[in-house]
Amino acid sequence: MKIVDPSNPIPKYLQISAWLKELIQTGRYKEGERLPSEIELSKICEVNRNTLRQAISELTAEGLLRKEKGKGTFVLLSKPVALKHKLERISSFRDDLSEVGFKENTILLKKGIEDAPDHVAKTLILGTDTQVVAVRRLRKGDDMPLIYEESYLPGKMFKGILDMDLTGSMYKILSERFSTALARCEQSIKAVNLKGPIAKLFNLPKNSAGLYMESITYNENNIPVEVLCSYYRGDKYVFEVELGRYHIKNSFNAD
Repeated sequence: MKIVDPSNPIPKYLQISAWLKELIQTGRYKEGERLPSEIELSKICEVNRNTLRQAISELTAEGLLRKEKGKGTFVLLSKPVALKHKLERISSFRDDLSEVGFKENTILLKKGIEDAPDHVAKTLILGTDTQVVAVRRLRKGDDMPLIYEESYLPGKMFKGILDMDLTGSMYKILSERFSTALARCEQSIKAVNLKGPIAKLFNLPKNSAGLYMESITYNENNIPVEVLCSYYRGDKYVFEVELGRYHIKNSFNAD
């Protein structure tokens, strides 16, 4: 049985992680079950232990495996979890997690008053006073890092937010504590390779696949109140959009 094809341009550790993932997803190894030892698996795959460990680390970062010192490697999830973020309305991280039954956990990394980056100052229409409330957070589900966020709010309007608990829903705080009606949101999404510091927060290798979304939220008077820059794990998130009926456009030929 050949697990690793030396002629395949895909790195050996990724070939092994794909093979192990297939075994887990097809029920060969079930949730809570211990995998063979690293020595056994390296012999089966005909690779050295360092390559095998890379494959294990890949699946550990994806949340499929967990390592217990002195005990071995265990299957954490029998199926990979894909979180769906629906783009049909303004929704929070908590809404996404409730769909799959994950427990929310948010780590506040940094908060304070800063000079806004140029594109943020322009988007928020700040005028001459370009100071913003900046909040940086790492959002987790069942202790798995999923989203890194940078939130920018007009400094004069929301300075008081810095004295509040910012580990929950920012949308809830804006709505309830500042009586701000969140009327609409513009979002742009693109695929990115996660840079070193952000990949490290996710416990992923540098340049892992990710999704970047910039959200601009407006109040009921069409005034922008937040610019939110979010980095999502590419292996854990799916963006869902519901579209309406297709209509054929009428075309007329001029005589």
